[in-house]
Amino acid sequence: MDKAQSVSGRFRNKLFFKYFSIYATLVLTSIFVLGVVLLVFSSRFFERDKQSSMQKYINQAVVITQESYKENRGEFVERAIISMSYSIISKVLEGELFLADINGNIVFYSNSGVEEEEKLILKGNRVPEITINSAITNGYYKETGNLMGFYNFPRYTVAVPVVADGEAFGVLYASCPANDMVKFLIEMLKMFLWSAIVVFAFSCGIIYLLAAKMVKPLKVMLDATHSFAKGDFSQRVPVSDYDEIGQLSMAFNNMASTLATTESARRSFVANVSHELKTPMTTISGFVDGILDGTIPQEKHSHYLSVVSNECKRLSRLVRSMLDTSRIEAGELEVNPVSFDISEIIRQTVFSFEHAIDEAHLEIAGLETDKVMVYADKDLMHQVVYNLVDNAVKFVDEGGYIAFSYTDTPKMVFVSIRNSGKGIEREEATRLFDRFYKSDKSRSLNTSGVGLGLHIARSIVNYHEGEINVKSVLGEYTEFRFSVPKAQEKND
Repeated sequence: MDKAQSVSGRFRNKLFFKYFSIYATLVLTSIFVLGVVLLVFSSRFFERDKQSSMQKYINQAVVITQESYKENRGEFVERAIISMSYSIISKVLEGELFLADINGNIVFYSNSGVEEEEKLILKGNRVPEITINSAITNGYYKETGNLMGFYNFPRYTVAVPVVADGEAFGVLYASCPANDMVKFLIEMLKMFLWSAIVVFAFSCGIIYLLAAKMVKPLKVMLDATHSFAKGDFSQRVPVSDYDEIGQLSMAFNNMASTLATTESARRSFVANVSHELKTPMTTISGFVDGILDGTIPQEKHSHYLSVVSNECKRLSRLVRSMLDTSRIEAGELEVNPVSFDISEIIRQTVFSFEHAIDEAHLEIAGLETDKVMVYADKDLMHQVVYNLVDNAVKFVDEGGYIAFSYTDTPKMVFVSIRNSGKGIEREEATRLFDRFYKSDKSRSLNTSGVGLGLHIARSIVNYHEGEINVKSVLGEYTEFRFSVPKAQEKND
């Protein structure tokens, strides 16, 4: 395993563990909180249910106690009558009932004999007065605890006042051990823990799959970056969803395509530059060496020095064109638009080719026209026109023609430059504006070009928000047509 694979593995494991641990912790925390809430609500439900049941039975005991008190004309309660009732209710509740007077003294205890009751009284074990007052004032008293120190262990306690003739003469208490709730909660906890274990295990499985799915495209991206570093831009990230990860994958693939195109253009650029520099440098080196070592006779020095001078000028044009291209592609081209007559620029450019035009016996048409005002950078548009006219002069057939025409639209001016000749193949026409592209016919007929003129012309036209295209008919003509903003529209 190489270093890149090791880094990729560590990245994958670290990120996967991070996702997995975060999600697993969240699930575990959620289960814990849910368990606590469940136990709290279960205990409260159990407590309310138990106290509600106790209150229902103690109300029956209160009715029996009040009737016994009334039958004895409010003087005492018949122990024999209430004892049986209290005993039955105590067994149902699995607890105890006891009656206390308004001073807190226990007067009857359901779960013990007389001797035990007397022991309680003799020991001075009185019900806390505050519970007596609360029951009389509110009509009931409920508590889960030791009844304010009355018991030594937690119990459920419900107290209801016993009233006769509108006046409370005592308070009846029902009390049950609270250990039933502990048993209930333990059983609830057991069921919850088993359920939680199953849910947590299932959740971990789902989290594992989701985390692996989330990390996978990132791992592929990381592997792809290592391939990119080695110059291989062929790797792509599979896109299965259109979420954020999917959009990131698509953006990554687009970036990879752009890098591949850029790298291909860079290699092509280097190859073309090397080719364009090699030919003139070889020529210059050969002729200079020939002059220095005497291979070339003295009388031919001027001729070959002239050739060397032309090749140096060609190198100068190549360097200048490359600099222009770099400035345009870097967005550093300064555009200073002004209103000017583009037909005048074309006439001046054509006159600069007068010697070549006369030698080829060419016919020039379309120069005599009214002003065609445009709004653009004058120097840059002169470069576009010069490149297109130079191209037309190079490839026009002898005795042929070069024609210029103009078309107005509300916003743009279209300039056409047509020359007669052999024309251009359709497949070739699509590549004419590529950097350093020169057709085979171009290379055979002319070696002074560097293949950047049309590329620069297109870049300048596009900089002015215009378009340039070529139309050709084999054996008849080739026509370049470009658009430039109209002066009137820009000045409004």
